[in-house]
Amino acid sequence: MRLPGFVNAHSHAFQRRLRGAVERVDPAHPHDDFWTWREAMYAEAGRLDPDSAFEVALLAYREMRAAGFVAVGEFHYPHHRPDGTPYDSPNAMAEATIAAAAEAGIEIVLLMTAYERAGAGLPPTPGQRRFCDPDVDAYLRRVDDLAAAHPGRVGLAPHSVRACSRGWLEAIARYAAETGVVVHTHACEQRREIEECLAEHGRRPIELLADTGLLAERTTVVHATHASDAELDLMAEAGAVICACPTTEANLGDGYLPAERIFARGIPVCIGTDSNTVIDPIQEIREIEAIARRTAERRNVLVRPGEAGPTPYLLAAGSENGARALGLDPAALPDIEISDAEPELAGVAPEHRPAALVFGVTRFGIGPRSTFDTQS
Repeated sequence: MRLPGFVNAHSHAFQRRLRGAVERVDPAHPHDDFWTWREAMYAEAGRLDPDSAFEVALLAYREMRAAGFVAVGEFHYPHHRPDGTPYDSPNAMAEATIAAAAEAGIEIVLLMTAYERAGAGLPPTPGQRRFCDPDVDAYLRRVDDLAAAHPGRVGLAPHSVRACSRGWLEAIARYAAETGVVVHTHACEQRREIEECLAEHGRRPIELLADTGLLAERTTVVHATHASDAELDLMAEAGAVICACPTTEANLGDGYLPAERIFARGIPVCIGTDSNTVIDPIQEIREIEAIARRTAERRNVLVRPGEAGPTPYLLAAGSENGARALGLDPAALPDIEISDAEPELAGVAPEHRPAALVFGVTRFGIGPRSTFDTQS
């Protein structure tokens, strides 16, 4: 069975080093949530240098290739030395990550993260210093330099409305409009994030993105877990994309993707492995429909007109929508060939195999597994 290769539109490669290490309660934080997890993540980010960034990215990207991903959007933010001073080559960390993708044989779009502050009126914390540039112009100069070295493989990524002030968001929006590059940003992942945005701006996060000119057809909003109907309407009007990361959203206790409300508005959805706790495109796309079923309390929810079931919609989320979100041509990416010898496909009629793949196969089951073969 031949299918378009999967596209991972949202990855933080270095977080692969946290796998297993954070699955326990810290006595210092008996109430464990996203914000306590973030402390462990910052500590791990602080231990990176260009060599170790290359090593962990290579580990993650090889795993992605084995799971059927042919392209990745790397939402990259450990830019500088831990104290915030630049490396001799200011984009050394980004270049190490790009080199890892090349060695692993996966296409990459390096989404350069803009990080200004810890929150409204707050300077960056010690754990955030290496993410930050002194001003938005310095950030955009580094984007320019990296884009010149890697044409068509660099995008903008204002981390969030918490990490970037309105002035930074507006400057990045102007640059995006002038260059046409893709923009990715976290929004509406956490309720606290929404409360803080309302307190600072009187607007919810996606409303603020629209106000600053950042919400456009080239924009991908990552998560949108707690987006309101009005915010989803703004996204639909702008033609923006939502990147769902269901396995990470479950792992971090973020909540559920509003899958049926997104589907009803025709907003394209793509997928990301985010924290790389799990690297499996099948699990990500399967969970989108599973969330819709749990919410609606019925089966076969995300079915487009003229299609027999949700499989085509989910496969598009796993491939062509992710390519679009990264500014890539889906037709230029490799296909993958899935062997009919997969044990879960035994006895399945050919016309049912795509659905059997989506709803019945996992890349990491018990026993030896084959990997996807890539067809150029």
